[in-house]
Amino acid sequence: MPDPLQPPGETPPVEGSTAEAHPERPDGGVWEHPFFWLSLIILGCLLVAAFFVMRMVDL
Repeated sequence: MPDPLQPPGETPPVEGSTAEAHPERPDGGVWEHPFFWLSLIILGCLLVAAFFVMRMVDL
């Protein structure tokens, strides 16, 4: 037998989740390891600066 149609504006019944609840860690996102990202940025800046310094020395 098909499920009866629900009138507009009403939420149809749904099946419950069979998974047990578990505590989730808060999402730190990009800020989870700030020193890692900061070191990557500084390393990139130093590489770009070294490129231009080497070009100036080569002249």
